Amino acid sequence: MLKFISFGSGSSGNCYLLYTDDDALLIDAGVGVRLLKKHFHDYGLRLDMVRNILVTHDHADHVKSVGSISGDYHIPVYATRKVHNGIERNYCVRRKIDGEMLRVISVDEPFSVGKFRVTAFEVPHDSSDNVGYLIEYGEVTFCLMTDVGHLTPQMFDIIGQANYLVIEANHDPEMLRQGPYPQYLKDRIAGPRGHLNNSECAHALAEHATERLRHVWLCHLSEENNHPELARLTVEQVLRDYGLVAGKDFLVDVLKRKTPSGFFELK
Repeated sequence: MLKFISFGSGSSGNCYLLYTDDDALLIDAGVGVRLLKKHFHDYGLRLDMVRNILVTHDHADHVKSVGSISGDYHIPVYATRKVHNGIERNYCVRRKIDGEMLRVISVDEPFSVGKFRVTAFEVPHDSSDNVGYLIEYGEVTFCLMTDVGHLTPQMFDIIGQANYLVIEANHDPEMLRQGPYPQYLKDRIAGPRGHLNNSECAHALAEHATERLRHVWLCHLSEENNHPELARLTVEQVLRDYGLVAGKDFLVDVLKRKTPSGFFELK
């Protein structure tokens, strides 16, 4: 049985786990090591069960603990060359990834890690590089796309392939416009290499989800420019406009920014 947990989803730290009885795959490592150990313990899990780590991009909230986790538990870290270079330059990553643990991947070139078959795809964002992941385990297809400046035709196609999808719903446009951020930051967030808003996320789901889709998790919500219930209601309303019903056609949940989600079984 494949299971999924989010240990944090937002600017304070991002970290996701896919695991079975004998394999585990960590996606991003932006949560502190001690806190992550506590979360694993609380769920009856151990960090040494993680066999491989995938990294989406080199911003601190996704990678600040990756060197420590990889080094302490001898876990290979998979990322594009540009992301690895960005991690090496990132002063927030105090312990860098040991050279023997580096694994360089390329977009659109599938590779296997344990029992998982993984394909990275391009995701526009203002980092050194950014990818999403399409992960296949048996008959299950799990996809993650976060820190999305804008959606591309390839990403629309991947939404259509997913059984389970983690997708960014970062902000409400009006909350962002009226909020306290300086204008340059508002422009960055709303720009084509910034973050996906609730409505953009909702329309992508409504227009490109297929009957394959079973469960969606909204991720990377802004603390200042969004609210979990607002994100959920926006998505549910747009889905209704397209004749889709959240909870009937597929489940919709909102991942918490700073606390674990609980585990989900991916059947």
